[in-house]
Amino acid sequence: MSNYLSIAFSIILTFYILSGSGQTRIDEKHIVGAEIFIEPGQTKAEIDTWFRLMKEGGMTLTRIRMFENYMRNAEGAWDFTLFDYAFEAGERYGIDIYANLFPETPFDDIGGFKFPRDKEHLESIAEYIRQLATHFGKFKSLYGWVPVNEPGIGGKIDSGDFTTAQFADWKQKKTDDSSYNSRGFVHFSFAEEKFLLDYNTWFLQWLTSEIRKHDPNRPIHVNNHDIFRNVAEYDFPAWSRFLTSLGGSAHASWHFGYFDRRQYALAMDANCEILRSGAGNIPWLMTELQGGNNTYSGADPMCPTPAEIYQWLWLSLVNESKGSVFWCLNPRASGIEAGEWALLDFQNRPTDRMSAISRFASTVRAHDDLFSKVNIVESGVNLLYIRETLWVENKLLEPIPKKDVDARNYGASMKSLLAYHETLSGMGVQANVKEIGEFDFTSSDYTGISIILAHQVALPSRYWKALETFVAKGGQLFVEGLSAFYDENAVSLMRNTFPFTDMFGGEISEFRFVDNKFSFSFSANDLHLTSHAWLGFIDKKSGEILSTLDGKTTALRNTYGKGKVVWIPTLIGLGARQDNDYTKLAELLPHLLPLDETIHFTEFHDLVLMKTIRADGKLISVIINKNQNTQTVSIKGLRSFQKGELLFSNSETTNTTVSSQNILIKPEETLVIHWK
Repeated sequence: MSNYLSIAFSIILTFYILSGSGQTRIDEKHIVGAEIFIEPGQTKAEIDTWFRLMKEGGMTLTRIRMFENYMRNAEGAWDFTLFDYAFEAGERYGIDIYANLFPETPFDDIGGFKFPRDKEHLESIAEYIRQLATHFGKFKSLYGWVPVNEPGIGGKIDSGDFTTAQFADWKQKKTDDSSYNSRGFVHFSFAEEKFLLDYNTWFLQWLTSEIRKHDPNRPIHVNNHDIFRNVAEYDFPAWSRFLTSLGGSAHASWHFGYFDRRQYALAMDANCEILRSGAGNIPWLMTELQGGNNTYSGADPMCPTPAEIYQWLWLSLVNESKGSVFWCLNPRASGIEAGEWALLDFQNRPTDRMSAISRFASTVRAHDDLFSKVNIVESGVNLLYIRETLWVENKLLEPIPKKDVDARNYGASMKSLLAYHETLSGMGVQANVKEIGEFDFTSSDYTGISIILAHQVALPSRYWKALETFVAKGGQLFVEGLSAFYDENAVSLMRNTFPFTDMFGGEISEFRFVDNKFSFSFSANDLHLTSHAWLGFIDKKSGEILSTLDGKTTALRNTYGKGKVVWIPTLIGLGARQDNDYTKLAELLPHLLPLDETIHFTEFHDLVLMKTIRADGKLISVIINKNQNTQTVSIKGLRSFQKGELLFSNSETTNTTVSSQNILIKPEETLVIHWK
């Protein structure tokens, strides 16, 4: 067992979905569930109660952490009794179970280790998997496997013996990209970042291959976490080759640090959009949502409200997920997170949060014909993030944070993207969020399709021709901030020969730091927007000047083939986000993007968002109001669908029908409208 990395990457696996148990499967109906936490000290009767309450609450899926520490004693003997109680209860109540591998780890490890320590540890994990798969495979309640909990370690590889050896082996076998041309400049290699990307994939695939030795058929699922910070180490297209479904953890108190609480619905939507794109052709479901109060754990203490529960569930559904699972049903009794996160109170009574989940489940079940197969109505707008941008950003930043200059801190590129997501959401416009490698550059016509590169500072050379082709075939490209400042290895593209001169219509003469916030004048539409940090000046070669300062070009529109490029080399997105005011940015975007044919609000509504799905030939819109004031919205783009039936509201209402031209929505209200 000397070279696990190369062996695992050569494995070709074929997967099938189990059928025949009569229970709900993720390829059929939209499902909801909650994790049941199993630990010593619990009784068989308690475990039975939790499964019964799940059944009564309309939940059909649970996930269980399969703690090796609670199954194998110090002498090495295995005793599965405690977990047998859970799988037996799952069979009694018709609850499907995802078995989440949790090999031996210290008691205070709440997330589980991400990589093996050494060869012996790897062998012990393989034996642990053999024990679980051969024992629990006899249960019909075993639906599938989660090989590792929340892969992703924040970008830094560990220094353990096994990882160090694998890194050395990877570097020896890794061949340089012969297509990359540094133009003779010395450059960074980003070896650790590239290795971590492959290493996460390798370990997931190795775990999957070990499961497949003993269980060739059941689904395999994984939940990434802290998506806005960890996404650079996730290769979703590679994962989809061996996973059955993709998932994610989206805990507001852990993972939404780039947002305040009123923005959590926007954060959830962006998280879902990233997962929807990453899943590609395989299903996805939200594996962990925060179910209850976090007392000492998590970054921000909070307890979700029923209104937030509804928002998260409906956003998951309209983003084409197959379901949502909450962490967790019952509070654990000991360890970190003891007494936290639960949907049940300490007397095993359903909280108002669990009641909200039950009502959601009931609503969806009542309209299975609409919600079993959902397709989002896309606007054609694509917000692209670039993995190498996050790598370069992290590499070049000074270790001392600049608290008042967001652009000088890690996450500025992601926050810039999120600023446009938040603005478009307030306009009622759906926007895809994709890693650039997930975008389809093979189409013959991109008319009506737009790409936004918001402060994506590193633009890898392998995508230069693809972007040119996109624009030449009718696409609209909006380039903002310091996008394309570097190539994939942090070599500056702005000096000497700029590779995008013909497409962008010019070159950068220089960037100047102005202030944390300053006014940017967009002359073409007489708009004054808040911008942040740097102001870029363009040496114009072609195209239409959109804005100037002291006679120098600061914004440009250029025609290239059948398409157009708008270039604003200033951080107006991050400026709006720092100002917490997207009004001016919302005024600008319709002049830059082809939005006329999309479904959208007739005017901007701060902290309101809308997603529309097509189901069984019908249109259904979900509208959420996080604004502190009641909003009256009207919708364009529905064409003949002007009257709607109200399928759901979490607010008291006597209205059963609505008009697309006059929709009243209260603060914290979620409306689900079936358009006629």
